Amino acid sequence: MSAVDVAAVPTTAKRRGAQLVMLAFAVAIVMVAYANVGLGLNDQVPAGMLTYGLGLGVLMLAAYLVLAKFAPWADPLLLPLVTLVNGLGLVMIYRIEQSAPKLASASTQLFWTGLGIVMFSVTLLVLRDHRVLQRLTYTAGFTGMALLILPLVPGLGKEINGARIWVGVGGFSIQPGEFAKLALVVFFAGYLVAKRDVLALAGRRLLFIDLPRARDLGPVLITWILSVGVLVLEKDLGTSLLLFGAFVAMLYIATQRTSWVLIGITLFLSGAFAAGLLFDHVKARFDVWLDPADPALFDKVGGSAQLMEGLFGMGSGGVLGTGLGQGHPDLIPLSFSDFIFTATGEELGLTGLMALLMVYGLIVQRGLRTAVAARDPFSKLLAGGISFILAWQVFIIVGGVTNLIPLTGLVTPFMSQGGSALLANWILIALLVRMSDAARRPPPQAIQDEGLTQVFQR
Repeated sequence: MSAVDVAAVPTTAKRRGAQLVMLAFAVAIVMVAYANVGLGLNDQVPAGMLTYGLGLGVLMLAAYLVLAKFAPWADPLLLPLVTLVNGLGLVMIYRIEQSAPKLASASTQLFWTGLGIVMFSVTLLVLRDHRVLQRLTYTAGFTGMALLILPLVPGLGKEINGARIWVGVGGFSIQPGEFAKLALVVFFAGYLVAKRDVLALAGRRLLFIDLPRARDLGPVLITWILSVGVLVLEKDLGTSLLLFGAFVAMLYIATQRTSWVLIGITLFLSGAFAAGLLFDHVKARFDVWLDPADPALFDKVGGSAQLMEGLFGMGSGGVLGTGLGQGHPDLIPLSFSDFIFTATGEELGLTGLMALLMVYGLIVQRGLRTAVAARDPFSKLLAGGISFILAWQVFIIVGGVTNLIPLTGLVTPFMSQGGSALLANWILIALLVRMSDAARRPPPQAIQDEGLTQVFQR
């Protein structure tokens, strides 16, 4: 009989202590940036700095305590990294509010951050085992599609800034599409786990490409129709691109077949090209992308003025930026929302943007690491899909405001002003935290090894 070595079970105390130190460091960086804004604007520290600092610190401490209690094995880097990005977003919104007080509101964004922390905590409390989501595959798919269609309902949907992606509830407006992406990524993961063998093995080889069977193209075609429908009916290129990209990426992760990626890209490009020929609002996006310096487009409603002013702002920032509080981000339309990345580039320069992108890269890397460490196919696909959505969204935004790809209207995760995206992204991080906790948790250890009955300690 061998003795049970209970002490061999690793402890989480050291990891949680390091996480608390990193969290405090992230809040401290945000407070230094906040002070810099006041010094740059008025040569004095902002009067509300203590209130904002304490508010953010208390919120993050609450998130830390919930995580330490209910997901003690979770990745210790995720929460500090997200705190840093969310805090820098609050600082930039506060800075823009000083020049455009009727549009930007740091207090409102701090409220949404608090609500996001509540959603993060509730998700960790309710969802003790994320694998139960696999049983809700088709429910999640139906919910995701219903949320996407919701803005098209007469009397309920609202068109703002040229896109019909809003739903009015009381005095508030929400973007159901932000929550639809969560439901659809759960559906994609559950469906592909069930069908991946058929999708990966069935078919025939033509030249150097493994072509799937026609009957297996159904999911790709449905997702393609859904994406093009969002593009045409809701005038929302960003969500359309985000959803189809996520599905194709998860399809590749599940099957390892390049042919699916080629088919997906071909379908989407052909659909977008046809929509550009047939619909004026899609054509206008492509015209701005192809020649943003055209004077005829600059002064046009929905033209290239916003894009060009964002490019000028980043250009004036140079390598090191003008310094927080010393630029003119208020000259860029929607600099607190869609174009907060360019406002950051003006005041923090290329160096600041590279640091910001590195933080996003680390969040994605920790998510992918969770996918690699996960012990079941559903968790691998879900963690991989969520990580890809984050990376893909950042690429679409950065590519849009730098004119690498057409401008889409998506917002920068955790930075842009707005409640729907922030709440959805905090839930998304909670899912990653839950999966990293399951992946890192040591397997149950037997406390006796004889007889027919085994007792395990978790």
